[in-house]
Amino acid sequence: MPEPYEPFDDGRAIDHTGAGGPTDLAMEEAESLEKTPGGPLGTGPSGKPRSLWSDAWHDLRRNPVFIISSLIILFLVIIAIWPQLIASGDPLQCDLSKAQEGSQPGHPFGFNGQGCDVYTRTVYGARASVQVGVFATLGVTIIGSLFGGLAGFFGGGWDGVLSRITDVFFAIPVILGGLVLLSVVTSTTVWPVIGFMVLLGWPQLSRIARGSVITAKQNDYVQAARALGASNSRMLLRHITPNALAPVIVVATIALGTYISLEATLSFLGVGLKPPTVSWGIDISSASQYIRNAPHMLLWPAGALAITVLSFIMLGDAVRDALDPKLR
Repeated sequence: MPEPYEPFDDGRAIDHTGAGGPTDLAMEEAESLEKTPGGPLGTGPSGKPRSLWSDAWHDLRRNPVFIISSLIILFLVIIAIWPQLIASGDPLQCDLSKAQEGSQPGHPFGFNGQGCDVYTRTVYGARASVQVGVFATLGVTIIGSLFGGLAGFFGGGWDGVLSRITDVFFAIPVILGGLVLLSVVTSTTVWPVIGFMVLLGWPQLSRIARGSVITAKQNDYVQAARALGASNSRMLLRHITPNALAPVIVVATIALGTYISLEATLSFLGVGLKPPTVSWGIDISSASQYIRNAPHMLLWPAGALAITVLSFIMLGDAVRDALDPKLR
């Protein structure tokens, strides 16, 4: 009759019938393989190897580009939520007698063509732009990651159907699609614009998620878990998803700035956000005809838009450099 315990090469005893048996130990070893993808990532204070995420955060905290862009974005989010902190006026209160006038005490940015305070409208314009960018990015990331991840994991017919659907959406020009779909919308809220961006934006994230999942499921720890009988849900949630998120996060961060720019473009063309909503794109559109006589009307909202988009692109570049071991 065989002994219930046998010696193991690391000095531990293995119980073939209970906890600590070879199946459990092999599963633990398979899970430990995923803690340092892409090679050694440095060590933490205890001397143990850091994970990809902790190593990325270690690098981000020392990256001045990440710090500067994060501070700018934090400031934009704060004034988007509480614009009255730095602007006490009403963005919809106008005085035609002051139309196109320049800077004055209490009105540092001057007035627009309707006599509205440009400074107040620039501050309040951050709310609509940030709201559109954040919610559009969340919708695109959730839908694209879900469909792309499932297609990449299961393959076969699911993958073929998704590929054909995304090909159809990629064939639709974004600006032309906005002109067609949003031209019939009469709502003055941000939700039709957000819905349009999600509708045409999720295929790109689905392709990124699909490729990332296909790469992750070929790693040794996933193959080991599969050989040991791990269920599909366990492999997806425990092994593949945490190691396939990095490219999705990078693309989503950069796309957030792109969606803010797209909202301004659609509003400039007259099919995006509509008055009385305060938006940088609306102000840029109304100021374009006065650019020679009152350039300040265009300068401030356009400058705020450029700084916002640049900040999100810089943040995405910093996150990409931190999460991609090949760039170290």
